[in-house]
Amino acid sequence: MDIAERSLAIVRDELRRRGWVFPLPWAQVVERVIHSTADFEFATLLKASPEAVEAGMAALRQGCAIVTDVHMVRVGIDARRVAALGGQVHCFITAPDVVAAARANGLTRAAQGIRHAAAQGLLDGGIVVIGNAPTALREALRQVEKGVRPALIIGVPVGFVDAAESKEALMAQATVPWISTQGRKGGSPVAVAIVNALVRMVVGEEREERLEIGD
Repeated sequence: MDIAERSLAIVRDELRRRGWVFPLPWAQVVERVIHSTADFEFATLLKASPEAVEAGMAALRQGCAIVTDVHMVRVGIDARRVAALGGQVHCFITAPDVVAAARANGLTRAAQGIRHAAAQGLLDGGIVVIGNAPTALREALRQVEKGVRPALIIGVPVGFVDAAESKEALMAQATVPWISTQGRKGGSPVAVAIVNALVRMVVGEEREERLEIGD
């Protein structure tokens, strides 16, 4: 805890020295991503639609489902805190029926996993978190076109094939709130950091409320 707090203090100090000042609660998202990546370029690469952070936090307060594209993202999310809020973290990329359906449909397993989550009703009102697979982000956007309404899409796939373009498509739509990164950078650590920043802020709010009423 001491090391983490010292690291965050260093991040905040360097952001100030570079002239980057962000309003709350967005500042906490930016700080957590930089803390996880040691890459200050994310101060300019991270983008969000209006009220996206607030939309994600509101969904978490309601105990929403969180659906990830890959297990690397799933295991990084603070599932204990999510469960305390009444939610659950899901990833279907290795589910046998998803693997079989992906082969039959000519989709990647990550994309089929998002389609499966939509069929299970987990995307409506939930948070979709894409850290690796542009194909999964494209499928999430297809589900939005079909009328599915996630509370928030966190789309930060990393790479060279359709990573930047799929994120541009996410940022171009105005139906669902989003948090994303411009260009090729992103990845599991970025996705995890964004989700955990939102979760920590919501849990922190609840802790303050308990203290106020004397629990």
